Amino acid sequence: MNFSDFRLDKCADGLLPVIIQNAVTLKVLMLGYMNEEAFEKTVAEGRVTFFSRTRGTLWTKGETSGNFLEVKEMYADCDGDTLLIKAIPAGPTCHRGTEACFDTPAEDGFIRALSRLIEMRHAEMPDNSYTTGLFIKGVKKIAQKVGEEAVESIIEAVDGNRDRFIYEASDLIYHLLVLMEQMNVTLSDIERELLQRHS
Repeated sequence: MNFSDFRLDKCADGLLPVIIQNAVTLKVLMLGYMNEEAFEKTVAEGRVTFFSRTRGTLWTKGETSGNFLEVKEMYADCDGDTLLIKAIPAGPTCHRGTEACFDTPAEDGFIRALSRLIEMRHAEMPDNSYTTGLFIKGVKKIAQKVGEEAVESIIEAVDGNRDRFIYEASDLIYHLLVLMEQMNVTLSDIERELLQRHS
């Protein structure tokens, strides 16, 4: 991908709009602009550099805060007048100290919603809750349940029983999420570890 490939005649002031997306969570983090020099610097260094329209100069995101944006992937849109960069943020992206400049609600699927519900159960410990009971029994009992559900998942997989495997694997994931909460480990922690191995 080259800067000359973009349709700058369609861009205001000849600057390329750039959307930054978290490469792990896919949350849209911010919008910035690049000129050719900012684009080339970004490609060369692997960190996002913008052209500041107010200052009229280049600025690498994070150069003062340390919250750099590490480039993972870059895509031009279908019209060639916008760039999407998937990046790993080193910290908050917005100057307000928030994850993103857009205050959008989380749209991250049921497993994350379940993880948040388990976190709430741990904080509130409501009566007559199976999850509360697990937290009361402690890490050994929770770990034991993870082991049991893992073995049951393996048995159903070896037997080739797809429906039963789905059932047991669902139990395994639920209990693993409970164990992660007990250990103060989040899905984002796991994603970061897997991404580090992948890259």
